[in-house]
Amino acid sequence: MRLAFFGSDAIAIPALDYLHWAEGVELAGVISQPNRPAGRGRHLHANPVAAWAAAKGVPLLQPEKPGAEEAAWLRAQQVDLVLVMAYGHILRRELLDTPPRGMWNLHASLLPKFRGASPVETAIVAGETETAVTLMRLVVKMDAGPIADAERVPILSTDTGPILRERLAQACVPLLQRNLSALGNGSISAQPQDEGQATYSRKLTKADAPLDWSASATELERRVRAFHVWPGAQFEHGGHAIKIGAATALSESPPATEPGLILRANADGMDVATGAGVLRVLMLQRPGGRMLEVGEFLCGYRLVGGERLPGHAARPLLATAPFPRAG
Repeated sequence: MRLAFFGSDAIAIPALDYLHWAEGVELAGVISQPNRPAGRGRHLHANPVAAWAAAKGVPLLQPEKPGAEEAAWLRAQQVDLVLVMAYGHILRRELLDTPPRGMWNLHASLLPKFRGASPVETAIVAGETETAVTLMRLVVKMDAGPIADAERVPILSTDTGPILRERLAQACVPLLQRNLSALGNGSISAQPQDEGQATYSRKLTKADAPLDWSASATELERRVRAFHVWPGAQFEHGGHAIKIGAATALSESPPATEPGLILRANADGMDVATGAGVLRVLMLQRPGGRMLEVGEFLCGYRLVGGERLPGHAARPLLATAPFPRAG
């Protein structure tokens, strides 16, 4: 069968590697986001999927917004089936109806939980112990199509966002191995999602990095792990944004003091009172510096018990209805 792939994020690379060599599959092309400016010089850079296609010599399209032109390309290339993962656009009906075997999405959650833009990070923050890559048919409504199969993945208590994303990326391969033949010959079956169980995640922004000390120590520790690379977890001190690289929740017993108060700071870590329990911060980084263990960090930066760190009210990450597009 002739297959096209829509995607932009590195989580899709193992799936692409598998499809590139899978017997009976011809990868007709990849559709990805345009190159974007990045880095201090703001030079144009290809996203991981576009870079993969260029390196493999696979035909690459990078429209600003896919539509009629891309639908015509799919018809001209006689594409039978389209797979999508982490592309970054809601696809129009004219595209969804073009390939004879449909358009199918690999979504990094155990649907109908965590539809939307940040299912991996939101699942960690929510305290889930399991997630999945779900194979579902694309419909106009976001992540709401019927489900064919899912490859389940445990969420470990030590998982960061990047570590869990890598395991989910690898989980795409057995999921495709089980279902690719049925997708190609049209024999695959899919069951409607239970809309009553649907929850939604949203796009993460820089505004999600500052910690809200009124939250529980357990939730704050999960946020540090979930946001390990982007958008990070931080607090303000002396006009600086100090990034937290690792932390652990010590207790769920409410501290007898105000959230954000530094209880102690030494070689063992920095203990901060929260809305429920104490968060022990283990690694810190100042702007322009390296991520250091707290003991080493304190040799060059002063943080002492009795100081109160300002908190920032956190926006919800999870909802029972889609977040506004701007969110």
